[in-house]
Amino acid sequence: MRGLGDHLSVGERIAFYRERRGYTQPVLAGLVGRSTDWLSKIERGVRKAPRIDKLAELARVLRVPLGDLMGQPLLMEDDQKHMDDVPAVRDALMSPRRLSKLLFEPTAQSQVPRPEQAQILVERSWGHYQAGVLGDVITALPGLLRTAQELEDLPHGDQRRRGLMVSARTHHLAATALAKIGESDLSWLAAERAMRAADESEDPLSLASAARSGTHALLANGRYEDALELGDTAAAWLARQVDENDPAALSLLGMIHLRAAVAAARHQDRSTATALLERATGLADRLGSDENYWQTCFGPTNVALHRVSIELDLENIPYVIDNGSIDVDHMPPERAVSHRIDYARALCLSGRVDDAFNELREAERTSPQLVRNNPRVRETLRDLRKQSPVTGGRHSSELLAMAQRCRAVQ
Repeated sequence: MRGLGDHLSVGERIAFYRERRGYTQPVLAGLVGRSTDWLSKIERGVRKAPRIDKLAELARVLRVPLGDLMGQPLLMEDDQKHMDDVPAVRDALMSPRRLSKLLFEPTAQSQVPRPEQAQILVERSWGHYQAGVLGDVITALPGLLRTAQELEDLPHGDQRRRGLMVSARTHHLAATALAKIGESDLSWLAAERAMRAADESEDPLSLASAARSGTHALLANGRYEDALELGDTAAAWLARQVDENDPAALSLLGMIHLRAAVAAARHQDRSTATALLERATGLADRLGSDENYWQTCFGPTNVALHRVSIELDLENIPYVIDNGSIDVDHMPPERAVSHRIDYARALCLSGRVDDAFNELREAERTSPQLVRNNPRVRETLRDLRKQSPVTGGRHSSELLAMAQRCRAVQ
């Protein structure tokens, strides 16, 4: 529920939606197979927030999106910018022209750009996404999506095929960016469009890349089994379609395995997550270095980062502490920031307040938007403030200032 309040904890959000649904604590606890005492402590903040799989179960029972329990990320711009172009992205995705090509034929006056020109703009926005400048991506998306629709209307032939590939890339970008800022339903719509355009293009790598957007959208919606099924199916299909020595194919296949491994971990299926990680490790070893084909950032480092994130989802905090100090300076900011947030969360859960805060500060310096939008950051900052002395703490005033910037407190 947008506007509920970013300062609320996960437990307070659960209590709000439980009361709105008319459930008592014993009723809701019984519906998710836990004790009333467990739920009471969650709601009061005495216990840490539930695992992601249990949060997804609570969201299903309460009939709310998973993001509403976690705390929706809301797009924030730096300093003097205060724009939010998500409604314009929604308008572009839900244009009535998308409903029927027979009813809405291209007009004779319309001047469709060449796929090559459109691709340059799309790849530029992909660069902004990896740089952690989400505001620029969201601002560009309405125009990119309208162009993508026009490219799908090109006459049959090589130009239309290339136009469909650009459309798939555009909608993949939209799905991934929308998932990052909490627009899970719109993310799914964009992912479906990406896969449909890639299907029509009949290009294996385009379809594999679009399948990644589908896993992002499903994960954002808490549909972990579906994300795992999509990842498994896409990986099996891609392995039969491409040259096994093509580095781009290796990268896409490796990232599909990693996304499926995340889905398995959030479903608390350790054996499947481990097996998928090992497949990705083998592909990264064959690739031999960290590369960025199709904006995958795939390679040995990204596999290590995913392994840490997966162990965090599986609540193996000692592993994350022992293995989370990974050099990410050479990685795109989006990946580096995501890792620092995970590592900070583990450090916080281990009571290492100063170390956790230092990781969050470094992440914020790298990309303020990614940090200030992230509900896990807000939860971590609240926990750090509980652990930090009221006065005299080494970072107490800085911690409060950051909590205010990230809307973890009022």
